[in-house]
Amino acid sequence: MSSINRELQITLQAALREAVARRHAFLTVEHLLYALLHDERGVDVLGNCGANLPRLKEALERFFDDDLAREPGDEPIETSQTMSFHRCIRAALHHAESAEKEEIEAGDLLAALFQESDTHAVDLLRAQGISRVDVLRFISHGVSKMSTARDKSPAGVIGREAESEELEEEDGAPDPLVAFASNLTERAGRGELDPLVGRKLELERTIQILARRRKNNPIFVGESGVGKTAIAEGLALKIVAGDVPDELRDAEIFALDLGALLAGTKYRGDFEARFKALIAAVQKRPNPIVFIDEIHTVLGAGAAQGATVDASSMLKPLLQSGALRCMGSTTYVEYRHFERDRALARRFQRVEIHEPSIDEAVKILEGLAPHYEKHHGVRYVSRALRLCVELSAKHLHDRFLPDKAIDVMDEAGAAVRLSPGREPRKKVNVRDVEGVIARMAQIPLPTASTSERERLETLVKDLQGGVFGQDAAIATLVRAIRRARAGLGGSQRPIGSFLFMGPTGVGKTELAKQLAKCLDVSFLRFDMSEYMEKHAVARLIGAPPGYVGYEEGGLLVDRVRRHPYAVVLLDEIEKAHGDLFDILLQVMDHATLTDNHGRQADFRHVTLIMTSNIGAREMAARAIGFIRTQVGDGKKEVERLFSPEFRNRLDEIVTFAQLTPEVMGQVVDKFIAEIAAQLREKKISIELTEAARAWLADKGYEPDFGARPLVRVIQTELNDKLADEVLFGTIARGGHVVVDLSGDQLKLELQPKH
Repeated sequence: MSSINRELQITLQAALREAVARRHAFLTVEHLLYALLHDERGVDVLGNCGANLPRLKEALERFFDDDLAREPGDEPIETSQTMSFHRCIRAALHHAESAEKEEIEAGDLLAALFQESDTHAVDLLRAQGISRVDVLRFISHGVSKMSTARDKSPAGVIGREAESEELEEEDGAPDPLVAFASNLTERAGRGELDPLVGRKLELERTIQILARRRKNNPIFVGESGVGKTAIAEGLALKIVAGDVPDELRDAEIFALDLGALLAGTKYRGDFEARFKALIAAVQKRPNPIVFIDEIHTVLGAGAAQGATVDASSMLKPLLQSGALRCMGSTTYVEYRHFERDRALARRFQRVEIHEPSIDEAVKILEGLAPHYEKHHGVRYVSRALRLCVELSAKHLHDRFLPDKAIDVMDEAGAAVRLSPGREPRKKVNVRDVEGVIARMAQIPLPTASTSERERLETLVKDLQGGVFGQDAAIATLVRAIRRARAGLGGSQRPIGSFLFMGPTGVGKTELAKQLAKCLDVSFLRFDMSEYMEKHAVARLIGAPPGYVGYEEGGLLVDRVRRHPYAVVLLDEIEKAHGDLFDILLQVMDHATLTDNHGRQADFRHVTLIMTSNIGAREMAARAIGFIRTQVGDGKKEVERLFSPEFRNRLDEIVTFAQLTPEVMGQVVDKFIAEIAAQLREKKISIELTEAARAWLADKGYEPDFGARPLVRVIQTELNDKLADEVLFGTIARGGHVVVDLSGDQLKLELQPKH
């Protein structure tokens, strides 16, 4: 059970002495609040909740003198507790027990006091904007309502000296600039801001807008992480360095903390009073500039239910006249909502902040590296910095440079600093960056470390190891990919757009899978049998407004946005509705596709593959000795099905030949290797004799159906027999299996594990 600590016992005795000294017959919660104003912890809690302590004491003394009756005479009196005082003590006890505290403190008593909502003490606290939530946030989490992020001590406490020196003006009221804003120029002078690298044109345009007579308010619009806030901080650094025109030489930039401004504003008029006090304090400065990060949040900020007045409506007159210069930042998505308030949007001048290029991002990291080196106590090698940019651009999707590259650099420094060992390493090298990327993107380490040039060099050999009997098709595919990656193809087109044409079961889909595996990129497969109707095609780019699935966006656009480095396979393209081909035209020509929400997917790092078995009958029905005629017949079917503008945008039409009996042995080996990998998890090994291999190859060979009949033969003749032995037979706990031929059937020789 919780007990009252010694300091609070002294405070309660002081409350009783105060009531007796003033000859009050009852001990009230007002006496309790008055005593807490003389308690060190009580002052600490109330001060951090925004209380004006001198005014609160004065108001309580006025209440004691004017509203509470004094007992006549000089003889000692007996003072009894009011019911509200008694309930307050019990509520504090219950609060401390709920929080599993051993002792009740002043903060618990203050929180309990708010439950007596009809008392004058609570009215006085609410009049100063203090709520029970403010008290609970401070005593539970150390969150001070009046402190800025830089002024917080480790426990979130502001001492009385700091309160009197920083938070009070001449009349004792808190300074709104300290409570609700951060002076970026002061922080720049103290060296707390990171340097701004590049962005010369954007900064020049910002200064030009600020120098205008009217509507001198720039708004930075760009994707998250491209450096919008850094522009404002960079301007503060230039002001401190004196590298600005005379008009801005003595300027101060105040970053508005809208969250602190809104916190605790429970009653109508609270927010407006705070906001107007803040603006008045800003305008007292000689040359102020207000910076509002995430400026779209001012729309509706502080508005009561059913009211039309919010932060934006109070800003508009000031911005129009030029009496207040304001900078803001927002993303493209949020800017659409911001633009709906035309009266506010026209007062701002839009400054586009684009994602930097690879080289620009490298320069940014080189400029920031000394600050991170000092923090982590390491040194970044130059190649590691470039790799932070290149690998983050390739593997960390849905984020933007330079932010994601800075995150990689920071985490690599932290990983090296925290690495185990007697003597910590001092250098962050390429391997460290690759390890961080592998963990952040959840990819195997070899994927992050192997260079693309090495993969392209061995691509033919790697593909031939996974797809058999299609050397001509592989050579055609690799030749086109190498041409594109060498920079000799169109820079605004996909890596390649291919139509794989040939009989069923010869490896068209498998070659696309193996290509994605060899290039270490994502494999995105879309079965075109799902898009046979006109309305189904809309799912790829998103349904129009009013239709089911509008909010979901487009399947193709979403997946490519999440995986911009990918092999996209449109399987059995001839089954799709004709509208799909019209959608693909712009993808093959300009490598972009826009969904129903206006979001663009970039296909420049995508290999687009479409498979089809059209013309297979014509190819199979060729006369003996007329090989060239066979290919021509197949292409006639392509010309009949696909429009000229579609065929003209294809890089290659890759023709697959029928599988030959000589290739079937290699296909058998591949399928047996897959079975062996599955059995290895059960501690079982498998071996295939030459006779069994030849029998499977012969039994599973059907020229018109490719390798698929072989899969069925292996399932019925081998896997079905193996399944019973693995589950119930002698190799249930592991062992070795030899597959041999006995007559015209496969025979399993089982060797259990000893």
